[in-house]
Amino acid sequence: MLLSELEERERRFKLALRAAIPILLLVFLVFYAIFFKNKHIDLSLENQLLVAGIVFISVYFVYFLMEISAKETLVDQTTKGFNQKSFIRRLRHYKPKSLVLLIVDNLETLNDHYGVEEIDVLLYALIHQLNSDLAEQRLNNALIGRRYGAEFLIALNENHQDIQSIFNHIIEKNRTINDIELDYKFAAITNTDQDFEKIISQLKDIIQTQNNSTPEQKNENIVKDAKEITDIETGVIDALKKEDILLAFRPLLNIKNNKVDIYEISVKLKSKNKNGILPKTYLPIINRLGLGREYDWVLVQRILALLPLLDEKISLTFNLSPFSLRSKTFQEKFFSALDQAKVHPSRLIIQLYERKAHHNLSSYLETLKYIRAKGIRICIDNFGASNASMEYIKHFKFDMVQFDRDYVTNLKDETNYAMLRSLIKMSQDLDILTVAKWVDKAEQKASLKILGIDYLQGFGIGESLNEKDLINKYN
Repeated sequence: MLLSELEERERRFKLALRAAIPILLLVFLVFYAIFFKNKHIDLSLENQLLVAGIVFISVYFVYFLMEISAKETLVDQTTKGFNQKSFIRRLRHYKPKSLVLLIVDNLETLNDHYGVEEIDVLLYALIHQLNSDLAEQRLNNALIGRRYGAEFLIALNENHQDIQSIFNHIIEKNRTINDIELDYKFAAITNTDQDFEKIISQLKDIIQTQNNSTPEQKNENIVKDAKEITDIETGVIDALKKEDILLAFRPLLNIKNNKVDIYEISVKLKSKNKNGILPKTYLPIINRLGLGREYDWVLVQRILALLPLLDEKISLTFNLSPFSLRSKTFQEKFFSALDQAKVHPSRLIIQLYERKAHHNLSSYLETLKYIRAKGIRICIDNFGASNASMEYIKHFKFDMVQFDRDYVTNLKDETNYAMLRSLIKMSQDLDILTVAKWVDKAEQKASLKILGIDYLQGFGIGESLNEKDLINKYN
């Protein structure tokens, strides 16, 4: 049985006891006053009404307390683990040394294919199996709570050295529950302090970091020390305040003239130890703290200051958050700075990358059209990786598309090659420039040229330049 179920049972028993004792005392005193104090029992109408009133009040009082008990329950009604509110409250007394966030990553897909009752049974089975598996690993008395949806929080009272391997084992063991296949993600923070709400947000950041990682980076250590996480967060905030950003410029080779006329910008934030903080690490933190617009504005200012120092034939492509682009205030600042910089707008190529189409797609497309009307070019990144990119291109003509890396790195696969060929042909028909990144080998370059790609980028094309070298080359 889960610890949450034991505590909920104990809580309800204490509540029932607290309700019963005063009622029993009241009943005893009334009966003593009416019946036992007198020599004979008087069942007059008045006494009958009094007894009936006592019974009614007692039943109503007990029912009322039971209803309050149900509303203030410690457990999530579906899984019987702690609900988020009681879980956080319990942590302050439990004082765990480690906190883990486990997510069933494909719950949305499962909800589309299975009924609500079947998913509820699945989540109930999962959390009880998780409790059993932790006990097998001698991690007893673990607090397990449901945050919401398919997000589960696990508090452990020790900094176990093998948390990552233990949860990897548990995940592999529970890939299928009730004949339903599950996909998981998890992250852990050790040496936790009392600010548990903040730690839970940081756990989400770590998982988001995994989402932003390349396949080669997926197996990185995802068990972090709380102090390390706090230091990273402090470094991100300090770097943003000081506008300390490091830009690297990846060359895009124009196949038609065999020249580089576009550079893709990658950004790092400076840290105290002078090592750059990667986007996959700092972007989740910036987004959680609501600093996305400030970050994008720092980047735009740097780009607009740089472009006048470069040859007019050179364009720069870079990522901006959709949240910034949709902001009227950000747009006004952006266009005002662009006018003052006296830079031709077409030298700016804004990259978009969204896994899902915006919920208000028509309004967002109007924003893109407005930006495009200013002369700025729009590119969609990781094209072909999701349904969202295809949904956008049905309603908006992009200037450029950058294909997902899987298309470029798997050119020898016949299906993959045919799909890329059709996407390139579609882009050509729509007069959209095409870009293939991650081009590292000569055979990739040759195959992509045959397919009719417009631009190539990767280590096989050229190494990145820093800001100083770029200025020296094109000033």
